[in-house]
Amino acid sequence: MAQPDAAQLQQAQLAAILGPDTAPFETLISHLMSSSNEQRSQAELLFNLCKQTDPDSFSLKLAHLLQYSPHHEARGMSAILLRKQLTRDDSYLWPRLSPSTQSSLKSILLSCIQREEAKSISKKLCDTVSELASGILPDNGWPELLPFMFQCVSSDSPKLQESAFFIFAQLSQYIGDTLVPHIKQLHAVFLHCLSSSSSSDVKIAALNAVINFIQCLSSSGDRDRFQDLLPAMMTTLNEALNHGNETTAQEALELLIELAGTEPRFLRRQLVDVVGSMLQIAEAESLEEGTRHLAIEFVITLAEARERAPGMMRKLPQFISRLFAILMMMLLDVEDDPAWYSAESEDEDAGETSNFSVGQECLDRLSISLGGNTIVPVASEQLPAYLAAPEWQKHHAALIALAQIAEGCSKVMIKNLEQVVAMVLNSFQDPHPRVRWAAINAIGQLSTDLGPDLQVQYHQQVLPALAAAMDDFQNPRVQAHAASAVLNFSENCTPEILAPYLDGIVSKLLVLLQNGKQMVQEGALTALASVADSSQEHFQKYYDAVMPYLKAILVNATDKSNRMLRAKAMECISLVGMAVGKEKFRDDAKQVMEVLMSLQGSHLETDDPTTSYMLQAWARLCKCLGQDFLPYMSVVMPPLIQSAQLKPDVTITSADSDDDIEDSDDESMETITLGDKRIGIKTSVLEEKATACNMLCCYADELKEGFFPWIDQVAPTLVPLLKFYFHEEVRKAAVSAMPELLRSAKLAVEKGQSQGRNETYVKQLSDYIVPALVEALHKEPDTEICANMLDSLNECLQISGPLLDESQVRSIVDEIKQVITASSSRKRERAERAKAEDFDAEEGELIKEENEQEEEVFDQVGEILGTLIKTFKASFLPFFDELSSYLTPMWGKDKTPEERRIAICIFDDVAEQCHEAALKYYDTFLPFVLEACNDDIPDVRQAAVYGLGVCAEFGGPVFRPLVGEALSRLNVVLQHPSALQPDNIMAYDNAVSALGKICQFHRDSIDSAQVLPAWLNCLPIKGDLIEAKVVHDQLCSMVERSDRELLGPNNQYLPKIVSVFAEVLCAGKDLATEQTISRMINLLRQLPPSTLASTFSSLQPQQQLALQSILSS
Repeated sequence: MAQPDAAQLQQAQLAAILGPDTAPFETLISHLMSSSNEQRSQAELLFNLCKQTDPDSFSLKLAHLLQYSPHHEARGMSAILLRKQLTRDDSYLWPRLSPSTQSSLKSILLSCIQREEAKSISKKLCDTVSELASGILPDNGWPELLPFMFQCVSSDSPKLQESAFFIFAQLSQYIGDTLVPHIKQLHAVFLHCLSSSSSSDVKIAALNAVINFIQCLSSSGDRDRFQDLLPAMMTTLNEALNHGNETTAQEALELLIELAGTEPRFLRRQLVDVVGSMLQIAEAESLEEGTRHLAIEFVITLAEARERAPGMMRKLPQFISRLFAILMMMLLDVEDDPAWYSAESEDEDAGETSNFSVGQECLDRLSISLGGNTIVPVASEQLPAYLAAPEWQKHHAALIALAQIAEGCSKVMIKNLEQVVAMVLNSFQDPHPRVRWAAINAIGQLSTDLGPDLQVQYHQQVLPALAAAMDDFQNPRVQAHAASAVLNFSENCTPEILAPYLDGIVSKLLVLLQNGKQMVQEGALTALASVADSSQEHFQKYYDAVMPYLKAILVNATDKSNRMLRAKAMECISLVGMAVGKEKFRDDAKQVMEVLMSLQGSHLETDDPTTSYMLQAWARLCKCLGQDFLPYMSVVMPPLIQSAQLKPDVTITSADSDDDIEDSDDESMETITLGDKRIGIKTSVLEEKATACNMLCCYADELKEGFFPWIDQVAPTLVPLLKFYFHEEVRKAAVSAMPELLRSAKLAVEKGQSQGRNETYVKQLSDYIVPALVEALHKEPDTEICANMLDSLNECLQISGPLLDESQVRSIVDEIKQVITASSSRKRERAERAKAEDFDAEEGELIKEENEQEEEVFDQVGEILGTLIKTFKASFLPFFDELSSYLTPMWGKDKTPEERRIAICIFDDVAEQCHEAALKYYDTFLPFVLEACNDDIPDVRQAAVYGLGVCAEFGGPVFRPLVGEALSRLNVVLQHPSALQPDNIMAYDNAVSALGKICQFHRDSIDSAQVLPAWLNCLPIKGDLIEAKVVHDQLCSMVERSDRELLGPNNQYLPKIVSVFAEVLCAGKDLATEQTISRMINLLRQLPPSTLASTFSSLQPQQQLALQSILSS
């Protein structure tokens, strides 16, 4: 009978809490804030029960507490709790309250705003009011609110003014449309307070409200009405600075930065004044660093706002020059810290100040956003003075700046490589080690950003300079950095360029491997790995010298302090193994795997870098050893799957909360804002997860059917990661793995290695993977990954297409419509951007690059449709009909050549695969195809003439009336003066093939005595090897049946035919199938010796010899 007692007790508690006495409810709320888990969860249970049982009393109790509690915490807590109940989510309470409770709550909230003295609680109250208003104001559920706010704003109480502005700011974010009708009144209020309020708090609150309101206005006309507020907005900032109130100034700057990012064009008319003021702040040495950095951030944000205001900042060269000078000054803020010389890795940035690092980051961002044509002239003007100055800091700054701007300015810097390289190499001799370090650093960065041009043109200067720097034993940090630069240089380098330098570089790196400083050893290891990777088989001669050192480090570096060293040794061994190949590496590979297996068994700490390096090393060993690796899989896979399944280590706060995630500068945390949530993620976990997913993909790709036993574990691990939005690399790896898993299953079933599983298993896997890919594609935000997903889907369809059912095909077709629509609308947005006032050539370049990415998407759409048509033939046509309204626009003259080519290829596929069923499309598409045969773009021509051939073959009577036009179109392609140039050869060969098909299928509609010899004259074709095999086979068949018109009167074309055969036979297997080759040899053997002898004389000597040996064998 104990049960009812508990229930009765609960009822009694509820009655007391909701009863007339306020104390029990106060106690309940204080328990919700308790530090004891027990007490808190008990209170939460009761709290939720109260809410369910009697929402009216419950809400009024909270409101009463908010109004009358003397305790600061209790009032604050009840404001927060009320806001939660009034948020439109699962716990939304408002609709469950009686009209009288609703009306009481509204008036209590407004009277609290008037009465509350504590600023922190006022702010929470404003949040609660905004939350409720955003739900009910649009339907006119709170007519008293806006009049109340306007009254507050025009009152003489700064506290009320500030509260009203807080609410205006939030409502602008939530339900801006509801405020737009009051635009006139708001404008007047904002202007008044910004110009004449004496309270800086009110001004900042007004500034916040204005900026939020401007962002919610959708028409530029409405936004322009607020142009006249800009001077007052800037004055708010300047006054705060003049009164030494830098905290207020920083708040104002942060708000203005937000405006610069979201509505840069609002600032355009007064850009000169605004940017000028910001640069003045940045130049003012009396101000705090934090303030100056924000002013710089504002200008950089404007430069970066290229989607919204393309090209705007490039119109202000004088400012860019000033900003560059400011950033250069910041780079001088570097101290010659003794810790730098000791080369211990924890002092990586010894002597670098926050000024230095902000300057460095901003130079990089500025050059990426403005581009080389703008930045390089400024740099060429300012850097020489820094390089000529006596102070080492200035040399150092110039070299750091060069390295920072290289990525954004690469195209322009490549044109001036000579000056750039000379500037850097001169500093390799500088007396100050930190300058030499910066010069090496610049070479490393330039090798990455200006490669491979730099490597091809300057290897003779750069590699010896780096080799010499490795001899700087006084300065181990310089040595280590020289090794790292060798890595950057060789990553973009061909084996041929590296080969002559290998003796010197490898021997120096071996010396560094034995250095006492870990930083130097690590640098040498990564450089060796990269050099081996880039020189491939050229590295074999060093293998015996290098490998013993590497194995020794692997075995001996066991201290916690050496973890990274051991990890880099694994990387190096596996890359060297891959470079020299299985035969050379096999014996050492066994030993290395033993060490890795024992490490894998020992429990590594979670932050041990070994794990991630080991995962990669195993995968490289697998690539090197191929199927010989299978026995190790049972050791490798379990931890790998575990790493791939790591849960991201996530902290979530609300985006507007002041408590930033622990420490936002923390390297190991990455922050993303999603909607109104700010999400912090531990990056090391994500990187390990991404590595693991990539490795799974490698194994499946390398081992094919050998990977089968793992599919059941790997597929459910990777498929959900197609939608892992925290990390792009994880998604990319999961996407690439999908076809590999299907292929592995299919091969295993075919080769009888599938542990008793049959075709049904492949179908189940396909039913799991294909719909998941389609769904992920639907939600994918990144264009490049969309293209990857389409590519992956296409591969899956090639493997398991016939297993798809109609509903799956339907979902793919619907998704293709969606992809085409989304892509077109992205292109439209770019076209809009191109109409902006300040649009210039640099922006045009960028848009071109973005559109190229879009073509990749279209390309993949074409591939998928081709695969579906090949798989389902005529039964796919009803879907094709639905898509035609999406595809027909791609034939338009206004479309890019690539889109036109894809549209033609899709039609070619339909005609080729669906034969009679496709005839109904000829009327619509053939006119386009005929016209495209003479397009300026070779790829479009090729697709079109190929299509003509297909239609000639399968079009029968529908094609016959067009034969005449087809011949004249093909003739233009074949007679083109540069038809045989590399760019045009594919179109030419396909035209020859199409002409052959017309000869074969429409002989009665042509003047064959003229056309056949013309066709024969074009043979052999050697560019398009697929068409070559078809055409030469056709020629063979015609000769076999003694085609009179081909042989000509008195066999006069026979010598030409023999010489075509000779050329084809001399080319080995390239130009004909083995079957065709043997038929050709037979035909030649059947010729009367006299005929053969007479045609021999017209062949080239080496063809005569080759032909004699073929015929006599």
